[in-house]
Amino acid sequence: MAIANSYPVGTPKTSDLLLGTSVPTPGTDEKATTKNFKVSEILSPANIGYKVYTAALTQTGAAAPVPTVLENTTGGVFTWSKVNTGQFRITISGITLPADKVVIFENATGDLNLGGKITSSTVIDIDQFSSGGGGYADGMLPGTSIEIKIYP
Repeated sequence: MAIANSYPVGTPKTSDLLLGTSVPTPGTDEKATTKNFKVSEILSPANIGYKVYTAALTQTGAAAPVPTVLENTTGGVFTWSKVNTGQFRITISGITLPADKVVIFENATGDLNLGGKITSSTVIDIDQFSSGGGGYADGMLPGTSIEIKIYP
């Protein structure tokens, strides 16, 4: 038997293989088998349990927010627009948001706060406001981001 801690530590590539046990489906005559699994398959959205849209945001003046998309495994297209001062909208095409299966994480910097609300199966409204009591505010500062997780 090999001594596992005698091997050097490495950084996995998505094409690397990991050794593991394939567990039989309950109620069948299948046997547990030892197999190789690709890192990319283990990390695939289907195996994580949710799909995600993650973006870093910038916004100035009368312009719509500009997303730098960090990850989008949803299959949808997320289009940003400006509705009013500090009020923005994401219109989604190609997919619909399932009721009660979406989680939105927002991050603003400075004294600004973000709040997201699903208004239909294809629209999310995002409000940015000053925590100092200044009301709705434009100007998304560096570090502003959003992550939308969609569960099956």
